[in-house]
Amino acid sequence: MSAIFKTLGALFCLIVISACSDNSAKQAVIHKAVAMESSDECHLCGMLITNFDGPKGEVFRKEQGDKVFKFCSTRDMFSYYLDPENTRNVSQILVHDMSKMPWGSDSIDDKYFIDAKTAWYVTGSEKTGAMGKTLASFSLQTDAQAFADEFGGKVLSFKDVNQDSLW
Repeated sequence: MSAIFKTLGALFCLIVISACSDNSAKQAVIHKAVAMESSDECHLCGMLITNFDGPKGEVFRKEQGDKVFKFCSTRDMFSYYLDPENTRNVSQILVHDMSKMPWGSDSIDDKYFIDAKTAWYVTGSEKTGAMGKTLASFSLQTDAQAFADEFGGKVLSFKDVNQDSLW
């Protein structure tokens, strides 16, 4: 009799776990980067994105499905994201990995987008983006540090980026 209860208990646990994991899978929507077109305007400032050097960003909001908000620089992207109203509604953020993409507006390559939350950033470097100072984004901390050693600046993780880091 106790073997039946153990089996039923185990079956109940599996059902509960699978129900939870199905929910998590539905909530964890993963978007692919959307190509940067020459006519795309920055969601924050309205400038043409491809006219400027440096890393770009893309934001997907929870309630807007596949709609992408594109940004001419990581600085504009973070200015948008760090607004508390936007932070809680963002489902995914992507930035360019500048260790794989040369700095320049002619070299924007959409295959080098990475998850912004796992990226490393260099703030305060001599390199500029669309709005002047910007945050150089890298998939590896070692690449971010090498960039900072060459061009100046401070290396930060995603969670350490705040409004003060943008200026």
